[in-house]
Amino acid sequence: MGLLSKKDAKLITDPLADNNPITIQVLGICSALAITAELKASIVMAISVMAVLGIGNVVISLMRNIIPSKIRIIVQLVVVAALVIIVDQVLKAYAYELSKTLSVFVGLIITNCIIMGRFEAFALGNGPWKSFLDGIGNAAGYGLILVIVGFFRELLGSGTLLGFKVLGDPIEKTGLYAIGYENNGFMLLSPMALIVVGIIIWVQRTRNKALIEDH
Repeated sequence: MGLLSKKDAKLITDPLADNNPITIQVLGICSALAITAELKASIVMAISVMAVLGIGNVVISLMRNIIPSKIRIIVQLVVVAALVIIVDQVLKAYAYELSKTLSVFVGLIITNCIIMGRFEAFALGNGPWKSFLDGIGNAAGYGLILVIVGFFRELLGSGTLLGFKVLGDPIEKTGLYAIGYENNGFMLLSPMALIVVGIIIWVQRTRNKALIEDH
């Protein structure tokens, strides 16, 4: 028998596609718009949310039988705030320049609807292992969209990926720039992230008709 049962594996795989937090549940949209102009920032935010949600789900699951119902939201906020502070300090210690780029958005992980939603909907009713898988799965689904959006926004907006020039040099007119290509500066604006997310949603529903809502 493998490490994960089929049911456990679905906790990780479902949020990657058919139950994605951003494109299906429409959660965590704000950070997807704000920090995806650079691929590196998208990756770091994805990893940060994965750490907070994975560990946070386990902590809430372990405490679920002793948390008074009337103060459960306060307890959840304390847990996620503590984890976000740790993540923020780690970023400042090991990736200071990037932490300045992400700045306030790391702190806003506290109010990320995905995290509070998974605490409420899953961790409070399931054991630590399943809660951990659920947290990792939903964070991975969220991170996947951030990485896709960040990839296209940086590539088409700046002509770079992770800071490296992949389309050539726009000043010296090498690579694609030699044949007249110009970067699309609109891709660096926040509204373009919403358009890219919209295209992802369209592609997703085109491939899986079951995701199309009935009106």
